[in-house]
Amino acid sequence: MIATVFTHRRPDDTGPAIQMLLETALAVGARLRFDANEAQKHHIQPGQGIELGPDVVPGEGGVDICFALGGDGTILQALRTYAGTGVPVFAVNFGEIGFLATVEKEDARAGFVRAFAGEFDVLSLPGIATRASGSDWIAINDVSVQRKQGQRVASLAYLVGEDEIGRVRCDGLVVATPAGSTGYNLANGGPVMAWGVEGMAVSFIAPHSLTARALVVAPGDTLAIENRSSEEEVDIAVDGRPVIGLGPGGRLEARFVDGQGLLAQLEGANFYERLREKFGRLATVP
Repeated sequence: MIATVFTHRRPDDTGPAIQMLLETALAVGARLRFDANEAQKHHIQPGQGIELGPDVVPGEGGVDICFALGGDGTILQALRTYAGTGVPVFAVNFGEIGFLATVEKEDARAGFVRAFAGEFDVLSLPGIATRASGSDWIAINDVSVQRKQGQRVASLAYLVGEDEIGRVRCDGLVVATPAGSTGYNLANGGPVMAWGVEGMAVSFIAPHSLTARALVVAPGDTLAIENRSSEEEVDIAVDGRPVIGLGPGGRLEARFVDGQGLLAQLEGANFYERLREKFGRLATVP
């Protein structure tokens, strides 16, 4: 078995867990594969149970599972890397919320044992296929269109098929999957969509309007966002990562696509329990 490893930007936090993971892998005869960035981050050298190389995607290398040690950003990076490949991501929460995490960091060692034994369920997550200016991306959580820092508010039109639904002056707009509906969309007051629901939630960032309302777009429909500003470019971000600017008159298209990410879940994991536990913490004053 070959497992790849992604970690967040603070190696001191995840270093002990990497050692636990290696010990567990050696015990079952598995190998860990690190790309150059991860190897440099953790000062890892080739050795027993360890491979270094650029091939962290499926192919002749035969990746079987990916471990993501970090917060939701790291987990999303892993899910995007393996989108549509059939490789599950087993995530250990080293972040603030870790809504997508399989286990908490305190349970890392037991989680690694279960992961190598295949003792987990797999949750299939949809994505958003996004196209703008001739380029394509897959988002697992969300796609956002935002005004540039220091510039005037954006004027954005949103259409479903050929029908223009509305035009809003706002700081931006977010299109979210059900998994991503508890992120930026939630902060905008958009609808929380349970995992398993099909469709895309559309919500607005600081709308300058009394009529801008959140919308859920059906999975078979194509959503388009048009920059109707006369001069200002807007920024497009995929899962929180800036990818491209969209000039005046530019158009972004977004489609719901099923079966993109495979997220490992322990048996009995429940979306509503997770929602209460993860976001209930934010209301607790130490």
